[in-house]
Amino acid sequence: MGKAARTTADAATTAAAIAAERRELADLFETLTPGQWDAPSLCAGWRVREVVAHMSMGFRHPTARVLWELVKARGSLHRTTDRLARRDATAHSDAELAAFLRTHAHHPWTPPIGGLTAALGHDVVHGLDVTVALGLERDIPADRLRILLDAIDPRAFRVFGTDLTGVRLCADDLDWSFGSGVPLYGRGQDLLLVAYGRRLPAGRLHGDEVHRFVTA
Repeated sequence: MGKAARTTADAATTAAAIAAERRELADLFETLTPGQWDAPSLCAGWRVREVVAHMSMGFRHPTARVLWELVKARGSLHRTTDRLARRDATAHSDAELAAFLRTHAHHPWTPPIGGLTAALGHDVVHGLDVTVALGLERDIPADRLRILLDAIDPRAFRVFGTDLTGVRLCADDLDWSFGSGVPLYGRGQDLLLVAYGRRLPAGRLHGDEVHRFVTA
């Protein structure tokens, strides 16, 4: 298979993974209670409701609208996404927020940088922001997880606030590691959250530097 054919096949595989992830998350979100929708997520300052609203922002708001909101936020992408998530979280019902993911399972939206792989990461990580915070066990399929773990790029760490200085991420459920230094052990999907700048509940990670990556 030539390079172009492999690229096309890889893109099709990732697009299929995105669609499956969105449908599965929609199914899960539809089972949440009102209390769970209002519970804190791993995203600082956001409840589950704001996270789920944010996940479909790219499907529902045209680029021109987002750019206008960005201007109003004085160029801050963080303020823009926060404002839209809070607004949409109150404008739509729980059922509507969940259904947006299913309805747009095949939507071609991608973040400004990273293409389809970044879009898959957006869905998987935000899904984990919800399930881990709520104590719901959900195993990310190995094929999706591997796409994301193999694509971790230190150049994105500044965006996520990630600091892995002196730490090597070591998955204890699959053959994968990243970085150099003192080992930090955990499931691959939990280490993915660490790479995206999340702090996890105690007990999910272990190693001498674990205190840097868990909630107080």
